[in-house]
Amino acid sequence: MKNVRSVLPMQTAKTGYIILSFVLCLFGIFLICRPDVSTAVIGSFAGILLIVFGIFKLIGYFSKDLYRLAFQFDLAFGILMLVLGIVILTKPENLLHFLCIVTGLYVTADGLMKLQTAHDAHRFGIGKWWAILAAAILTCILGVALLLRPGASTALIMRLFGCVVLAEGILNLLTVLMTVKIVRNQRPEIIDATYTEGNEP
Repeated sequence: MKNVRSVLPMQTAKTGYIILSFVLCLFGIFLICRPDVSTAVIGSFAGILLIVFGIFKLIGYFSKDLYRLAFQFDLAFGILMLVLGIVILTKPENLLHFLCIVTGLYVTADGLMKLQTAHDAHRFGIGKWWAILAAAILTCILGVALLLRPGASTALIMRLFGCVVLAEGILNLLTVLMTVKIVRNQRPEIIDATYTEGNEP
């Protein structure tokens, strides 16, 4: 069929998002339960995870799924995650402090972007858009809390870091499951031709 878009990039991005979101959730739970884990181990794992997630974000952005909601901000975020992952792997000095600042800023920004995604999902008629909204608000709050780091004990910071990672994993999982719609034999021009906000004669 002429001009049919391959769904392989979308399927790859969606599957990668789901798997990595589960990994984030498990990593967050692990940090909450084991706040005494070595910061070097956390840094290595976090750096690798950021690089892999960044790659899938870029794949998602260029796949142009039907709704174009989950991946709409992922060009910048994908590049940012790649850069941060490389920096974390190559610059282990003061790792915990650096991780808290970087993760807090990233998660807060991502939560704010997902507020826009929830709003757009509501306009598209996606029934459970409010779940994305609630998860985005919670993620923003935890991201700011990680930046402020109330109580200076390492154990508390680690548990808070774990909560932030868990919340980010849940937010990404909800977003990709609810807003990424893969349609077989989708034509590249289908969205632009059929939906333009405020399209009036």
